[in-house]
Amino acid sequence: MAKKVTNFSDLIQRVTASCLLHPLGSNRFMNQVDMTPDRFSQPTNTQLKSKLTNPENDDDEGYSSSSTKEEEEQESGEIYEDARETEEELQSKRYHNNTANWGREERENDVWMVMGQVFDSISSLKKAYAKLQEAHSPWDPEKMRVADEEVVAELRRMGVLRERFRRGGERKNVVVRAAETVSEVVAPYEAVMEEMKKEVKAKEVELEELRLKVSALNVSGNGKKNGRSSSRKKGGNFVQHQVPTSPTPDMFGVTMKQVRETSKSFTSYLVSLMRSAHWDLSAAVRSIEAAISTTGSTAISSTNPHQHQTKYALESYVLRKIFQGFDHETFYMDGTLYSLLNPSQFRNECFSKFRDMKSMDPSELLGILPSSPFGVYCSNKYQEIVHPKMEESLFANLDQRNQLLNGTHPRTPFYTEFLGLAKAVWLLHLLAFSLDPPPSHFEASRGAEFHMDYMESVVRYPAGKVPPGQVVGFPVSPGFKLGNGSVVKARVYLVPRN
Repeated sequence: MAKKVTNFSDLIQRVTASCLLHPLGSNRFMNQVDMTPDRFSQPTNTQLKSKLTNPENDDDEGYSSSSTKEEEEQESGEIYEDARETEEELQSKRYHNNTANWGREERENDVWMVMGQVFDSISSLKKAYAKLQEAHSPWDPEKMRVADEEVVAELRRMGVLRERFRRGGERKNVVVRAAETVSEVVAPYEAVMEEMKKEVKAKEVELEELRLKVSALNVSGNGKKNGRSSSRKKGGNFVQHQVPTSPTPDMFGVTMKQVRETSKSFTSYLVSLMRSAHWDLSAAVRSIEAAISTTGSTAISSTNPHQHQTKYALESYVLRKIFQGFDHETFYMDGTLYSLLNPSQFRNECFSKFRDMKSMDPSELLGILPSSPFGVYCSNKYQEIVHPKMEESLFANLDQRNQLLNGTHPRTPFYTEFLGLAKAVWLLHLLAFSLDPPPSHFEASRGAEFHMDYMESVVRYPAGKVPPGQVVGFPVSPGFKLGNGSVVKARVYLVPRN
């Protein structure tokens, strides 16, 4: 009896230990039960109840018969099966509860994570838009491109987040609300983006127009306007050459030749207009000579000057006006002295402007930048050279002067011819202030002895030799002494000493 009780207690302990250690391992538990020896066969449910109610009958009821053993095994299996099913149900409930909790926590974490990404994206979008605004003034194409890419990237990122919220809207109301919030936040930026796209298109159209103008400027001298393009054509010859990387005295001499060519062309055009308007050219020359002379006398002995004498007298008058203020860095248009404060930087800037402007058509340039320093220079010099009465006499109106007073530049043949000369002198001025040391300016005085090292006669003599006894009747163009010792000769009109 004691042995049987011991075996039964051992069986209970095995079942309990197996349930505790392997709550879901039913197969393993059944294997352990099957591996127990026959002498540890399980009692039936009836026998267990009998032992609990009548412990004294233990000696009478044994476990020897095979039928009794089979019943005991069947009853014991049912008990174990019930215990196993109960444990599985509990484990299943725990698993489903844990899964539901885990899914809810995962969705909540996902919502908070996406919301954090939304606010980060909004902050980044604001910063990118601020960069885009900064790139507008001053206009910086590279910064515009980088800022535009950042704005587009942030908007795309927010669009992805919005779609993510929309896809998860049926799972949680809070996701729907978050998606609506994102839509409300993104909507103003999308509207701004559409406006910016329109502005970009407008800028692209404007840029394309400027490119076409620049292309036209690069073909300087190829087109003719109203049959008068001789000075521009001549002016286009020297701009076709490649510009060196640094200023040289030789460049100054070449540019001075261009000034002479354009001044001759403009003067010839002016003389033709004066003849067409029936001017008294002799009186005009005497008036110019009187203005040049300090004593009031003239250098022209005859009352009817020659045609070339008239032309050179007008050229002298034009160049004297247009070179006035040449020794100042801005032709005295303002009082700046930047060349004295930062001489090296000022020289570099002047040469850079010289290179940029050399290949440009002055009419096209002033059409884009009418109030630039060069535009102000042209306007001032034209009004100094062409008197209102002179303009009214030549053209029967003051339209060109009125346009200049209104801040625009005429596109007439006469003003276009004048711009060829003005550009040549402006380039010479830029080049002069690019050299170190700058050229020194000199001008032949009236009545001075002719000096072949510093003067050049505009009138050609036989064999190219000036006869003795010739003096300066009036200066035509100034001369310059360069830093390397070379000299750009002054052009003079010679007359006999008598």
